[in-house]
Amino acid sequence: MTVAGTAAALVLAGCAGGGLEQGGGESAAAGSLAESIDLSGASYTVGSKDFDEQLVLCEITIAALESVGAEVTPQCNVGGTEATRNALLAGDINVYWDYTGTAQVTFFGGAPIQDAEEQYQTVKATDLEQNQIEWLAPTEFNNTYAFAVLESQAEELNLNTLSDMAAYYNEGGTGPMCVESEYLVRDDGLPGLQETYGFQLPAGQPSVLETGAIYQATTDPATCLFGEVFTTDGRIPALDLRVLEDDQVYHPLYNAAPTMRSETFEQNPAVADVFAPISAALTDDVMLELNGQKSSDNIPERQVARDWLISEGFIGADEG
Repeated sequence: MTVAGTAAALVLAGCAGGGLEQGGGESAAAGSLAESIDLSGASYTVGSKDFDEQLVLCEITIAALESVGAEVTPQCNVGGTEATRNALLAGDINVYWDYTGTAQVTFFGGAPIQDAEEQYQTVKATDLEQNQIEWLAPTEFNNTYAFAVLESQAEELNLNTLSDMAAYYNEGGTGPMCVESEYLVRDDGLPGLQETYGFQLPAGQPSVLETGAIYQATTDPATCLFGEVFTTDGRIPALDLRVLEDDQVYHPLYNAAPTMRSETFEQNPAVADVFAPISAALTDDVMLELNGQKSSDNIPERQVARDWLISEGFIGADEG
């Protein structure tokens, strides 16, 4: 799969989709990041994809850059993967967070690399050479695809792994599977999953739902017995869902990292030092907690991001 299309139109369409909680209020105050980094005079247009984790990462980026003196134009919630990547390539934004698995499989058409550092280095080198895009320090957290089942149903049906899910269908099980439209056709999505695990779905399946709707729908096994989810989504523990182990290691690793146009990076290479400690602090557990605050507790992403950055000492506490 390749990214194509007119970036400007996609950006406008994505932004028109709205739901933005960005801008307004005072810039983030200086904290520990500003003790050794000064980006006064630098300017960044910060974008993101359109789901909760990306909105939180976008606000983390805005606040971190503001705290070291940079001027920031927020453009969170550009749209899906294609729209946001195109916006970066076209220069409509110059920084956003993406995932190493997305780049390796979707952007570059490669096979997944099941070693996080090797995949990161491969993606970093390829994108710089082909597209003049820099990948800054990656996170420890891996927001990959998975399937979840309501905990009570998982206990009743003895479902622990994706092999168990495959066996359920191969033995005549008819419980509905729910996926998002992108997973239905992705190179690392449903077709490859069925081939790897050797199962077919009953006629009329899967059901295709909006990404955010799948989590709640999976609490009703008659609607979604198996729901496609992202592993760092905070609704998983909040809704008492069990993530099935990918025991044949089908899904790629999706470690997040800030991606930036090289021309922007080269103007102020010290920007890498802004993100390195932030990426190091974003573990699976931390991202689950931050996503849960946004997705389950309905705390605005700006507040989620800034409260966390303050708690880590990265920015000061007297921002607006």
